[in-house]
Amino acid sequence: MAGAAGGGKGPRVPAPPKRPKAEPKAAQQGRQRRPASRPTDALPTTPHSVPPSGRSNAAARTMLRRLVQGEAPPTQAMSIVERLAGSPYANPMMHVGGPDASARKALDFALNLAETMFRYGAGALEVETSIIAVTAAFGLENIEVDITNQSVVLNYSAKDQTPTTVLRVVRSWTNNYAGLTAIHRLVSDIAGGGVSRTEAAQRLDEITHRPKPFPRWMVTAAFGIFAAAIVAFVGGTPLGSLIGFVSCILVDLVGRKLGEWRVPEFFAVATCSVLVTLIAMMFWWMQVPIAPALVVVGGILLLLPTGRLVSATQDAINGFPVTAAGRFLSAVLIFAALVAGIAVALVAGNALGIPPLEVLESSGSQYPWPVVAVLTFIAVAMICIAEQTDVKLVIPTSLVAVAGYLLLISATAAGVGYRLAPALAAILIGALSRVVALRLGAPQLVVAVPAVLFLYPGLTIFRSMYMLTLDSQVVNDGALGLFNALTVVLAIAAGVVLGDNLARPFTRRLSSDERQRNRRR
Repeated sequence: MAGAAGGGKGPRVPAPPKRPKAEPKAAQQGRQRRPASRPTDALPTTPHSVPPSGRSNAAARTMLRRLVQGEAPPTQAMSIVERLAGSPYANPMMHVGGPDASARKALDFALNLAETMFRYGAGALEVETSIIAVTAAFGLENIEVDITNQSVVLNYSAKDQTPTTVLRVVRSWTNNYAGLTAIHRLVSDIAGGGVSRTEAAQRLDEITHRPKPFPRWMVTAAFGIFAAAIVAFVGGTPLGSLIGFVSCILVDLVGRKLGEWRVPEFFAVATCSVLVTLIAMMFWWMQVPIAPALVVVGGILLLLPTGRLVSATQDAINGFPVTAAGRFLSAVLIFAALVAGIAVALVAGNALGIPPLEVLESSGSQYPWPVVAVLTFIAVAMICIAEQTDVKLVIPTSLVAVAGYLLLISATAAGVGYRLAPALAAILIGALSRVVALRLGAPQLVVAVPAVLFLYPGLTIFRSMYMLTLDSQVVNDGALGLFNALTVVLAIAAGVVLGDNLARPFTRRLSSDERQRNRRR
């Protein structure tokens, strides 16, 4: 057994394979750091940290994608509340509990508000934004607003309910910038979420029945003082200012009486224009040492439809063509009545034997520019009284006008043309008016319209009509002068609107501050 076990030939069992010797740790670590080979069709892996070059390449690809990618299509119609962007009522406090139990009462209040604003001289954009802010604050979301020259249409279409449409026509107008300022504050309070519908209706009724800030006799005196200051502004003597003071007081009294008799505005303006021109010509006939053309300027500026022109230009630029067309037509008719009255007075004076007037000679103001700046301040303050502006807005509005005058004389000294210099001053007045209005809680139009009045070319209008009517040798010059005057008038109105729009990006903080003040009330 032992031999068999030791020397027998049996099957040989293979020896187990030898294990390889352990590699050094350094070799193992080196092989672990080596990146494993990856098939060419495998998905890329996202590294945990992107090198700076990778980030720059990703930014470049993103920029390239934005450049070549088309504009995304709109997903839905614009909400009407988005019309409030850029206005003092942006982001109103909306009623989330649904509309009031009686939506018709909210619509009636919005119509009363719009009618009052139109009567007080507001523009179409301001009326529209006020309606949207008020209805949104009262919970009326599905609402549409349509505004024309003298009517407002509101349509409320709630879900699964019968639509409601209401209409209001405005048939009368009055000068009440103080009331317009009070309505602006009321709408700001409503948009701030601190006024109920019942309280808002009571406040609106109080505003409409509140007496105007200045009595009628003070308004009449303000017309005369304005004319006296403007006559001195354009180069008249103290005697000429005195005659302008008396004539414009008489014109205001006549215009008030014609209004009581329900005489159409066209004929009332023409009559006043005839009166102010004939008074100046009579004093010239009596050889009083005055310049009749300069005396007439004060009355002409009072009769110009300044607020209507600015509102019409604003409506045209802001997308209200129907309203703008109606207001432009009305302003052009008033301008035509003014021109026709001057022509009738000149023809009547010539028939009476009044010697020819000296309308082409004008050496400018006789006073240094600081005195003229004071005259501008006084004239604008008086026109603020005539427009029934809020008392606390009179001095700021006059200071805005003085700033516009300083820019006017600076631009004129720099060689800017007589068309561009008033437009530049109007742009500055429009921008400053927005800042002052937001600071004091008033619409921009209340400050801009009185402050821009001294820029209008009343002397050019009178000279042009004189050449067209009595001097046949310079008819073409008269027509060209009248066209230039109309161009300057439109440029001034457009400049006010441009200044307002240029100041909007810089006054957003003022709008938010006004909203915060209203919410704290």
